Amino acid sequence: MRNQGFLLLLITLFFGCTQNEEVKVPNGMNVLFILADDLGYHDLGITGSKFYETPNIDRIGENGVQFTQGYATCQVCSPSRASIMTGKYPARLQITDWIGAKTGEEWREQNRHDRILPAPYNLSMDTTEQTLAEALKAGGYNTFFAGKWHLGSEGSSPEDHGFEINKGGWRVGSPWGGFFDPFENPKLPNRKTGESLPMRLAHETSDFIQQKRDKPFFAFLSFYAVHAPLETSENRWKKYRNKAENLGIAEKGFEMEQVLPIRTVQDHPVYAGLLENMDEAIGLVLETLEREGILDSTIVVFTSDNGGVSSGDAYATSNSPLRGGKGYQWEGGIREPFF
Repeated sequence: MRNQGFLLLLITLFFGCTQNEEVKVPNGMNVLFILADDLGYHDLGITGSKFYETPNIDRIGENGVQFTQGYATCQVCSPSRASIMTGKYPARLQITDWIGAKTGEEWREQNRHDRILPAPYNLSMDTTEQTLAEALKAGGYNTFFAGKWHLGSEGSSPEDHGFEINKGGWRVGSPWGGFFDPFENPKLPNRKTGESLPMRLAHETSDFIQQKRDKPFFAFLSFYAVHAPLETSENRWKKYRNKAENLGIAEKGFEMEQVLPIRTVQDHPVYAGLLENMDEAIGLVLETLEREGILDSTIVVFTSDNGGVSSGDAYATSNSPLRGGKGYQWEGGIREPFF
């Protein structure tokens, strides 16, 4: 039955639903969709990393179906996320770049002199598009969203697209106040100075699961991690700094691409610490499903919105042997872990 649930969810994701059509998952299975931000294909232990430690994400892959040819529909976030929500390609939605990216002559303001300028795109996901949340809600599901949205502002927020509860989803695509409270997020009130953002989102998701366990639910846990600006605790930084030294610091960790340097070695201790924090948060939610006795009646999906940042931003990770990373249309920019 679990395989049938996976099949139905995948059909919904990739082919979408007709307007006002409801989705019924076999036997009222719950659905937990976990979406990482800017996570590369090789950034997990289960996909080959010898540096990062991700036991909880690995567990999802080990106990589920691993799609080794999983690809995002775009090399940047907003178009990819809109595709996940609607089952449509970015061009059909006319969201072809991350929302906020400059187009036309404004592109020149960034001292870029490309011969062909980026075309205009929609700055929000149209509310006439039926989302997975709306389809499942019509089928009797409680719906919940936590974390990064980046598909529009007021009028096109998670609440406008079928999510009954929204914890942290707004127009901004990066963690505005960083990964520790205060978050400076109008949809996620501060409550404890220094609280980890991934753990806060996990606690919010766990609370929802505990409250709604007696009725089928659709929970979309959309982490801001591991998007820049990278931050981690001092203890985790020391742990991975020491690990990098013990593994041997490479003499050369970057190569020159066409425009920018690109990271070729996984040894960034801050990125590793942030990734471990997200993995710990995922473990908390899985533990909640187990404790409530509903893990076996919950479809768990894990993937990322685009490839790891190997060039630009914080030069966080290496996607080698895949070429490129976030922002590049090569395989490193669009191939994802998909469990």
